Amino acid sequence: MEITWYGQAAFGLRGADGTVIVTDPYDPARAGYRDFPEPADIVIKSSSIDDYHDQDHLVPKKPGAVVIDALELAQGLGRTSTHGIPICAIEAMEHDDHPSGHPDQNAMYRFTLDDMDIGHMGDMGNDFSDAQMAFFEDLDVLICHAGGFPVISLEEAVRIIETVKPRLVIPMHFRTLVLRPQGMHWISEFVEMFGEDRTDFAASHTISIKKADLPQTTCARVLAYR
Repeated sequence: MEITWYGQAAFGLRGADGTVIVTDPYDPARAGYRDFPEPADIVIKSSSIDDYHDQDHLVPKKPGAVVIDALELAQGLGRTSTHGIPICAIEAMEHDDHPSGHPDQNAMYRFTLDDMDIGHMGDMGNDFSDAQMAFFEDLDVLICHAGGFPVISLEEAVRIIETVKPRLVIPMHFRTLVLRPQGMHWISEFVEMFGEDRTDFAASHTISIKKADLPQTTCARVLAYR
């Protein structure tokens, strides 16, 4: 599998069979990151009300592509399957004390690609409930918030990681030279709290992983944004 970080909470995941999943697409005009370069088979968005997470119409799509609204899925059956890929979702809130005055309801989700279980935190900003923690058990890869308020704190991020013990953590939604909201953490603060000895930095915005090559104990890999 190839995993590309486009920026913020948007990733492109390409399976061995060529299936492409894009997560939480932003609006390039607002976020400052580049346009999405590759047609997707599946677009998963955690929200339908946030320009940084729900811009599925800006992602080029292959014939027969589908868009999954994770919040709708979480509020419905909670699970679905498309293109042979199972997808599950659970409800979340960006933050009960959001600066905008509303908590921005959204959803977190997980799916299986190339026999690896991938979890994505969507736009979650509150401490995890027991049900949300259980939702992320037995992951191979956790795409995890690392920027702090209005998403989860660094302390909560580390608590989640240490509890669910994914084999690989990929940080997202942190401050960069492109998008740097006041108060959001730089990645160095996550690394300091999680542990420099457990963190690697990729030389690119894209990495290739195989299940057999994943670390046996939890490590983090920081990608460059595209």
